[in-house]
Amino acid sequence: MEKKKGQTSLKSSSSAQLHTLEALMALLLVIGVIIYTVQATSLTPLTSSTANAHIESQLQILGQDMLSTLDYAEYGQDSPLKTDILSWNGKYYTWDSNQYRSTSGDNLSNSSTANILKSVAIGRGIAHNVEFAWIEEGGTMRTMPYIYNGEPSDNAVVITKRVLLSDSDFPDKDPTSFRKSSGILDADQSTDFYNLIDVKLTLWRM
Repeated sequence: MEKKKGQTSLKSSSSAQLHTLEALMALLLVIGVIIYTVQATSLTPLTSSTANAHIESQLQILGQDMLSTLDYAEYGQDSPLKTDILSWNGKYYTWDSNQYRSTSGDNLSNSSTANILKSVAIGRGIAHNVEFAWIEEGGTMRTMPYIYNGEPSDNAVVITKRVLLSDSDFPDKDPTSFRKSSGILDADQSTDFYNLIDVKLTLWRM
């Protein structure tokens, strides 16, 4: 009887060790799955940093396409972007849910820049600002808003395009009225060069 009891005890001990080993293996397997899942999740496009980078990339491409379209001109003609600059009266305009309007109540009409932003940016819920920067006396730069819709977010993108203005761009060869209304002065009165305008388009998601 004692011998049989000893054999039973030995078998029970071996079985318990086997169950313990199986439990440890299962635990290690679960931990491995958890670690793999966490690492894989950090690489998916559902995280905020990856999503923000994707949105910024899309906005950058969209802004470049809009400015490139506005800056295109057939030979011997002014681009729509240059035409908008030459017809600018120095005011800035804000979108009022229906149209671009200045603080004095004027509407921004006959503007290719406003039209493309209205059809492309506003329809997609993209906030936007447009600024003009030019050379002042002494070589300093001055920046003024053309379209202003508030302070950009931290994830805003900025796209720029340079537009050259010459004295020959003015039909009457006298840019005096343009200088008075816009504030953009003739940077070099001894040549046909008038000024170089940096158009800055800022886009961000609302």
